Amino acid sequence: MPELPEVESARTVIDRAALGRLIVEVDDTDSYVCRPHPPGQIREALLGRRLTAAHRRGKSLWCDTGDGGPALGVHLGMSGKIVIADPDGTEIDGGDYWEGRRVQGDYRWSRFSLTFDDGGLMMLVDPRRLGRITLDPPVELLGPDAASVTPAEFRAAVTKGTAPIKARLLDQHALAGIGNLLADEILWRARVHPAHPVDELDRPAVDRLLRATRASVTAALDHGGVHTLTVIPFRKPGAACPRDHAPMTRGKVGGRTTWWCTAEQLLPHGG
Repeated sequence: MPELPEVESARTVIDRAALGRLIVEVDDTDSYVCRPHPPGQIREALLGRRLTAAHRRGKSLWCDTGDGGPALGVHLGMSGKIVIADPDGTEIDGGDYWEGRRVQGDYRWSRFSLTFDDGGLMMLVDPRRLGRITLDPPVELLGPDAASVTPAEFRAAVTKGTAPIKARLLDQHALAGIGNLLADEILWRARVHPAHPVDELDRPAVDRLLRATRASVTAALDHGGVHTLTVIPFRKPGAACPRDHAPMTRGKVGGRTTWWCTAEQLLPHGG
């Protein structure tokens, strides 16, 4: 399920293989994926243009189109992947690791596509149809990016209010890029209970969370996605913590299924 590292892999695919290519056709006929734009609106805005730069903040990806043109916003959803196919059949892709059913040349799950003047394609391939294509996405509403957040920005993001820390990490307006799996890894590395109220975090806990965020994001970027992180394989019934071998347990925090170590991730006051 795409989180910051998977979206970054999609951005790099666009950056190295789609920029500067003339757009001669656009398939924006999936009115659900392209909402609120009616079919043809995105096509009209992009025909004759070129993608000039690819950007990411958190889980949001967007491309400039140059000369005052609109930004093309791409959200991978839960299973999305960017696939760039050349006329000779060569493909590169980036995005969701879990989207494993498609083989090269299988475009059944293409929900949006650009056709370039050389016959190549850039597609949003999305089996679950939960991705989104928009013009001029409101990325200014997002919090600082989790891959580049400063210590001051991080403390401001995670210490205001009374929400559980897991919910705050998932709040894209507070800190952009962290999804459910990455949040569990960060909390496990920092030895912080996911339901710990943010207003009760002391300075050492906040510092551990910042270090854990940086380390988790870096590891996922370096090794191919959030599925490669340390605690992720142990998020299952009967599993033991890979660090101290205490039982892992599951609950709902912030409305999301959450796993933590029963020995090291404890609530304050014995709760």
